[in-house]
Amino acid sequence: MNVKISACQLRIKKTPSFEAFQRQVEELMEQVPEDSDYIIFPELVTIGLFDSFDQADLSSLTMIDNYSAQYKELFSTLAKKRKQIIIAGSHLERRDNQYFNIAYIFNHDGSYVEHKKTHIFPAEANWQTVEGNELDVFSIGPVKIGIAICYEAEIPEISRILSVKGADIIFCPSFTFTEAGFWRVRHCAHARAIENQVYFVHCPTVGEPGDPIPSGFGRASIISPCDNAWPANGIIAEAELNKQMVITGIVDMDELYKNRINGSATTYKDRTRRKEVYAKYDPYQSIGSFTM
Repeated sequence: MNVKISACQLRIKKTPSFEAFQRQVEELMEQVPEDSDYIIFPELVTIGLFDSFDQADLSSLTMIDNYSAQYKELFSTLAKKRKQIIIAGSHLERRDNQYFNIAYIFNHDGSYVEHKKTHIFPAEANWQTVEGNELDVFSIGPVKIGIAICYEAEIPEISRILSVKGADIIFCPSFTFTEAGFWRVRHCAHARAIENQVYFVHCPTVGEPGDPIPSGFGRASIISPCDNAWPANGIIAEAELNKQMVITGIVDMDELYKNRINGSATTYKDRTRRKEVYAKYDPYQSIGSFTM
């Protein structure tokens, strides 16, 4: 079974109105093939709207929550109109008296599920955001999928839990302010794909909008394990650096399942094959039965 994936690498700019943001999203969607099974946008995809508040201090970034209803309506409408699954990046949203960095997955019928970022990057603490506590896998579309928002890709336990729960593709909307930050997430994406034998889709926010909004650096990619069934470097598709564009790639699920059984490296099962050895050492000594 083949699955077609499109990653929309959005170049942020200061956006004076939601209508301007909507036009930018729709321009990218026009480049997406009509038969793509999954479409992903970057982390904090709405951050350019912060300019509409004329604020000089990014600590007030959570004000973009004012656009939450319009954000969800836009992507719900697009998913329903195109009959495609859209991982709509992430957006800062208020729940009760707290703000979360939330990734939404919009289904063909316009309905949606969500993932709250469980590990916020240190700089995010300045934006009043708090961490979610759930790691779910979603049976939406042809396969089971999971979400790891940016810094979550750098925490190996997250992708391992998602893969053990059945995720075959992990989608990673991200926003990294520096080249070093981009490569941290990108290298970790490769590692997560190899060690869990999953496909990993990394879609960063890019652009230089100007103060107080930070610049974004990166290039979107669709990543496989590094083995005979795929390109040697594990890159199925890759965007140009820092350019607003859409990339599309096809991943073969049957090859992934066969690779877990008889690939050159069978890391998915071998990570627990010697668990009695791990159990002698911290941190596993205190865990007892584990699947990490």
